[in-house]
Amino acid sequence: MTQQPTNILRIGIPSKGRLSELACELLQQAGLQFRRQDRSLFARVSGLPAEITFLRTDDIPVLCAEGAIDLGITGSDLLEESEADVLVRLPLGVGRCRLAVCIPADSEVTDPAQLDGKRVATSFPNTTRKFLAKNDASVRLVQLHGSVEVMISLGVADAIVDLVETGSTLAANRMKILTEIGQYETVLIQNPQCKDTATADRIVRRLEGVVIARDYSLLEYNVPRTKLAAAEQITPGFNSPTVSALEDPAWCSVRCMVRRKEVISVMEQLENIGASAILETPISNCRL
Repeated sequence: MTQQPTNILRIGIPSKGRLSELACELLQQAGLQFRRQDRSLFARVSGLPAEITFLRTDDIPVLCAEGAIDLGITGSDLLEESEADVLVRLPLGVGRCRLAVCIPADSEVTDPAQLDGKRVATSFPNTTRKFLAKNDASVRLVQLHGSVEVMISLGVADAIVDLVETGSTLAANRMKILTEIGQYETVLIQNPQCKDTATADRIVRRLEGVVIARDYSLLEYNVPRTKLAAAEQITPGFNSPTVSALEDPAWCSVRCMVRRKEVISVMEQLENIGASAILETPISNCRL
């Protein structure tokens, strides 16, 4: 096991790519201020006994399990593939994707069991093997780390297992999804033997505030007091809405948290019962 100072919590994040950008943005929003200089592998966190370690994304689960880092940000797809013994502390709500079994668009295969004896190209051999075994298919795995989607057209494989976002790449390569293996997202993981659990919990709580805030907006509006009960049914808030008196005693002001994806619908419902001056304000952080 890698030795490290007992008073420094080490957080592993991807060193490059889109996931690196997402991880840095989340940490900064959670108040973890750090600066990476000249591609350094380490960066100290200001005001906390912690440092950031920049690593290969697919190495983070294994390094966290081995104790080289205490916390790590990685994809749950990579975590499942690695079979690393770590704790998942928090789903981070970003980097969502699907892992799917894909076949040629003109293929007559309708069930994974029909792939028995076929060649399957993938960057996720462990996950693929387990899934297909459950579906009574013993396949020859072609393990790759590059562009898996072209392997069928190159004659290397009869099917592939790969991450799918919009499906446009599949269409471009004349493929279709046979079945999905699972849905994944970016997660925060922790070594089970982490010594500084107090700092780890503090960081988890900070990140949780950012993740929750991204799902909500603050809605403010004025409503006639005679319609307040109806308005509270539409916007019950997290625990309850905040209601304030206005200079006109016939009206009151309401503030509440609303799920961001529901804001437009909620605004329309409020307008229908006579509410006015309906304002949405994004929330960047919270504690609930």
